Amino acid sequence: MKLILTSPVDNLGIAGDVVEVKDGYGRNFLLPQGYAIAWTRGAEKQIDGIKRARDARQVRDAEHAQELREQIEGLSVSLAVRAGDNGQLFGGITPATIATAIKKAGGPNVDKRSVEIAKPIKTVGKHTVGVKLHDAVTAHLPVQVDAE
Repeated sequence: MKLILTSPVDNLGIAGDVVEVKDGYGRNFLLPQGYAIAWTRGAEKQIDGIKRARDARQVRDAEHAQELREQIEGLSVSLAVRAGDNGQLFGGITPATIATAIKKAGGPNVDKRSVEIAKPIKTVGKHTVGVKLHDAVTAHLPVQVDAE
């Protein structure tokens, strides 16, 4: 089955790529989740729009990624969340929450899919989070989690 990816899929490709996958994988996972659309000659024209949108979001090159890394690592990000008396959070901190906090702290827009959390953040305290900006560049950001 020939598909056009609309968002990045691990071990398959990025948005705008035309990929050939097994019928079941495409029909049961990629299409229903919205990760891909069926390939047709008309859909080929949509690839240009997808690639333009991807290029606008994507880090231009390694030098630009280094600039963004310095900017992100210079930020002070703190989150106030509900927590119990013993320091356990009611819920957890998600990559989307961290991406929003980076933007609020004056940092650049980062995609929630580029935020890498080594282990789930479920306690109050200082945690280190990775933000993958480029294949070779990852920024490490300290995040302070406080109880409300």
